[in-house]
Amino acid sequence: MSTTAIAPEAPYDGSRIAQTLASFRTASGLDLAFGGPVRGDGTAIDITATYGAKGASLRGLRVVNGEGLGGKTLQTRQPGSVDHYYTARGITHLYDTAVAQEQIQTVAALPIMIDRAPRMLIYLASRSRLGLGGVWFDSLRPLIRTLEREILIDDEVRNRLSRLATAPAPVRTPAEKAAKHDLAERREMAAELTDLAGQVIDPEVRSRLEAMVRRLTAAPGEAPARLAPAVRLAAREVDVLRQVALGNSNREAAEALGIVESTVKSYLKSATRKLNANNRVHAVRMAREAGLID
Repeated sequence: MSTTAIAPEAPYDGSRIAQTLASFRTASGLDLAFGGPVRGDGTAIDITATYGAKGASLRGLRVVNGEGLGGKTLQTRQPGSVDHYYTARGITHLYDTAVAQEQIQTVAALPIMIDRAPRMLIYLASRSRLGLGGVWFDSLRPLIRTLEREILIDDEVRNRLSRLATAPAPVRTPAEKAAKHDLAERREMAAELTDLAGQVIDPEVRSRLEAMVRRLTAAPGEAPARLAPAVRLAAREVDVLRQVALGNSNREAAEALGIVESTVKSYLKSATRKLNANNRVHAVRMAREAGLID
């Protein structure tokens, strides 16, 4: 059986790690972010990328379990920080030379946990002395959870593609039977990846998954067909469509939902646009086909 080899890039690989670090730096409000993946045996992390750094002293650094702030975080599996790195107690200072070149004072280390094991470590640092309290750490939790979910989805995609690539070849005779079997497997894989794409928040990751689906479903020599992107409606837009599906007017929907009629019209208009529908009846049908309403 011939298959299309696709190697999705994880959030800690290639160009995607730069985007990951940029998001954390922006959310944290600090001067720089750096980090990378945890080795498979959990003994060290490799700093493969930086964002906002002045030089390259941190890139390529390997931080081993128990050494420095990152090594301590890898060991405890809990976020940690120091407000004056060079005099901080409770951590070793094996990496002071690399840190000094960036003139870092305050450092926080955030473990990204997958199945209760650290999978990636992100450092956020400031060149000023700051007190990072619980509120600051809490503000980053949604971003951490999103990243953990993206890594889980990447893992699932890789596992499924690996199973498809290593599946035993079907009997080649008759040829039609083999081709039908191959097509069925591709369609099943495409359906699973489409479902995953609908769960992804990051638009770039979702676009990559949809591209995989197009490649899997394209016939030999045929250009991949465009795949309609997963539709994401706001909760209130879904509520309004449910009211319309019940046959309620805008006024009746407003009374049922406890909002004003103009707001119902606004939600209905935006939902219709997102669904690429022609009118309210068409919008309800499209929402039902997409599984957004019953």
